[in-house]
Amino acid sequence: MTRTRRDDEIHLSYRSNWLRAAVLGANDGILSVSSLLLGVAASGASTTAILTAGVAGLVGGASSMAAGEYVSVSSQRDTELADLRLEQRELDADPEGELRELVGIYEARGLRGDLAREVALSLSKSDALEAHARDELGLDAQRRARPLQAACASAASFSSGALLPLLAVAVAPAGARTIACVLVTLLALGLLGDLGARLGGAPRLRATVRILLWGIVAMTVTAGIGAIVGNLT
Repeated sequence: MTRTRRDDEIHLSYRSNWLRAAVLGANDGILSVSSLLLGVAASGASTTAILTAGVAGLVGGASSMAAGEYVSVSSQRDTELADLRLEQRELDADPEGELRELVGIYEARGLRGDLAREVALSLSKSDALEAHARDELGLDAQRRARPLQAACASAASFSSGALLPLLAVAVAPAGARTIACVLVTLLALGLLGDLGARLGGAPRLRATVRILLWGIVAMTVTAGIGAIVGNLT
């Protein structure tokens, strides 16, 4: 049966705030903790020391990611609120001038003059600030910065990602913990790259290959430095 309605059409851009924080957090959790584990293991440390470093990396990394994300997104949110306050002052001081500005925006988008004014009047009566925020400033309500949401998503995803290589090292035999960590990390990174691409509507293969290549580079460099330090001490 042919579909004539598009009520179930799904757009992906509204996910940008939490998706960016979640994918970045999970990627950092997987890669930073696995690299830390490999670096410590390459130095010849005991299993206890390796796991202790991994747990410390998980807790410290999740806290750092949450704090950094909150501060960063809060700064973005502060800028948005400042723009909204300025726009409100302009609306209070010169409502007719702001209406003409809105009409000009709609005319530039292709509406004829009388229709543009009708639309601007209708939207201004409903919520003038929201109309200007969306159409003049580009601050759509669904895409505005949400610091707490971003911080929680970042911390939770970092912890979830970090647990994977940590558990791999914890359950693997001493002689196989390095290869287990590498395999689990690459598998997790590949799945994360594919998931992030599907959720964001991006090319899946390119995203997966990109995250795997950088993961291999990071683990190789960290393990090499760990081995060098271990031989010097």
